[in-house]
Amino acid sequence: MDVFVANEQGLDIDEVRLSRLARHALTEEKIAEGAELSVLLVTKEHIHQLNSRFAGDDYATDVLSFPMMEDDDDTLLIGDVVLCPSVAEENARKLGHPLGDELDTLVVHGTLHLLGYDHQGPEDSSKMEKRTREILESFRATAST
Repeated sequence: MDVFVANEQGLDIDEVRLSRLARHALTEEKIAEGAELSVLLVTKEHIHQLNSRFAGDDYATDVLSFPMMEDDDDTLLIGDVVLCPSVAEENARKLGHPLGDELDTLVVHGTLHLLGYDHQGPEDSSKMEKRTREILESFRATAST
């Protein structure tokens, strides 16, 4: 399973950790070993443009997901998770936790979106939040051993 991380913005981010976490989420969701996922770290301006163009929302957001779910020979191309660390940093400050924790949550959240999870209704939202917590807890448990 391959997770590619491209950092196109200025904040210092632990790209290796984000890659390991995304891979962990895919493994926890029982995605085939030959799958590929991309995580892009972009500026506030870039994510604002993407959000406006693809979601019709005229503001910078913290995460967007662009599913592909295409089989290319033996590789399942899952899609792209696009994160904006500067928006995530603002959110982390408001929530009173570290940027790393916020980015962890966003990587899992974005990956789950690519795999079909959603949070449109209360039941779907609850299911997605629960699964995000489970994946984060299992990753942190394995990372600390």
